[in-house]
Amino acid sequence: MSPTELPCGFAAMALVLAWAVDARWGEPPNAWHPVAGMGRVFHALGRVLPLSPPGVAGLAGTLAWAAAVGSVTALAWAVERAVGRWPWPLAVPALALALKPAFAWRMLRDEVAAVEQAQSLGLEAARERVARLCSRDVSALDADDVRETALETLAENLNDSLVTPLLAYAVAGLAGAWAWRAVNTLDAMWGYRGRWEWAGKCAARADDLLAWPGARLSAWLILGLGHAQAARLRHEAARTPSPNGGWPMAALALRLGVRLGKPGVYRLNEAAASPQAGDTARAIDRCSRAARVAVLLAAGWTLALEVAR
Repeated sequence: MSPTELPCGFAAMALVLAWAVDARWGEPPNAWHPVAGMGRVFHALGRVLPLSPPGVAGLAGTLAWAAAVGSVTALAWAVERAVGRWPWPLAVPALALALKPAFAWRMLRDEVAAVEQAQSLGLEAARERVARLCSRDVSALDADDVRETALETLAENLNDSLVTPLLAYAVAGLAGAWAWRAVNTLDAMWGYRGRWEWAGKCAARADDLLAWPGARLSAWLILGLGHAQAARLRHEAARTPSPNGGWPMAALALRLGVRLGKPGVYRLNEAAASPQAGDTARAIDRCSRAARVAVLLAAGWTLALEVAR
């Protein structure tokens, strides 16, 4: 093998190394985090979109979405192509560092644990902490609601922040992972009703479509294929207005035997009791196991594709 010839398993090795980087160091600082930079660009790009009439806003939002996702995808593809020409001892860590910011697990896990720790400081401290995890109005949440919100965020973002970007990487390499990161970021910024009803419609629908496989995989990784409550998963997931978010959230509720929900909107596993302090640790442990299996599955699939070529 020549110094610039990449070994079979190159992409899989980069994925495993990226996972190790996340486990050890978590996220880079916001000042130079690529997702934060993307968010700043998308904010500026979308500043005027909702001001147009509905038809114009819908078209402009779709074109802006395509330009944003296309640009991020093209840049990631160019980076992967350039790195692929390097000697493999340099190419593997370079690709791993380029991939790492496209997914996150340690930060999510630690933030959910921090919400539980804040409960001991009082309800207001817990509300302030959970507000960092979600876009809900937390001002009226009681202690049980705070814990339910944190666990729902843990389950839903297992998919959005880890499983789906890893699936995208396994299928389409670095470009796929960053395409998903752009899609998910645009949905978080533009995919709202109200003033964004038309301009953000493409962003919201694209996120729904592309998250569909990962949401269901995440749910089964959390619940387990042979779990006694498996038959209830689809029914419970359908209680939420989201076509995807309800799957991992319902899976976690059923796996832990607790109730989760959004006050006034839905309840999952409604007959069960609200989660208690120990359930947060159980949830983190279960989702951590699911995350590790997702990494192994993505690495295995990536390796299989490389061997097939």
